[in-house]
Amino acid sequence: MSTTLFSFLFAITVLTLTPGFDTALVLRSAVAQGAKRASVTALGVTLGCLVWGVAVGLGLGALLLASEMAYNLLKWLGAAWLLYLGLKLLLKPRQQPMIQSGQPLLQQGYLACFSRGLLGNLLNPKVGIFYVSFLPQFIPAGASVALWCSLMALTHMLLGLVWNAVLIGGSHYFARHLRQPRVLKVMDRLTGCVFIGFAAKLALSRR
Repeated sequence: MSTTLFSFLFAITVLTLTPGFDTALVLRSAVAQGAKRASVTALGVTLGCLVWGVAVGLGLGALLLASEMAYNLLKWLGAAWLLYLGLKLLLKPRQQPMIQSGQPLLQQGYLACFSRGLLGNLLNPKVGIFYVSFLPQFIPAGASVALWCSLMALTHMLLGLVWNAVLIGGSHYFARHLRQPRVLKVMDRLTGCVFIGFAAKLALSRR
């Protein structure tokens, strides 16, 4: 049991530390919108992991393995969402930060930040496929699949929150330079290109 748990914690930690769409989204939010809204975005992202874990535990994640139509539908929805975010940043980059010298200039609502993080995770069927193939390996024989999948997803969520807190805290030291209008404009366009790249990767992916 202890060996299994250690293996799971090691694997899920490596997964959490691996850069991806979630990392780019949280870092960009931290620089452009401040720590509070970046934290809300991170909460949305990590809550998506918990939702996927519960879904897999209830057997819903297996639908993505069994039904090509369901997988493709979610895949194209996710790719369209990432493409929308990427094009928006690429074509309409911000000319000034949403927060400057501690004073808000044009704040985006917390709900919008949370929804962006949550949808970015939930509309990625690769997360569901990963959980379906990954989590069952660490469930003890005879144990409740729903309970263990939920607990492991909760662990992933907590690790994600800790790691995102480190990222957000680290970005604070560079925020003054990164919030220069010219730098922010370039960063938005680069982030937009990254999002479009993730959209293309998701659209071309297979189960």
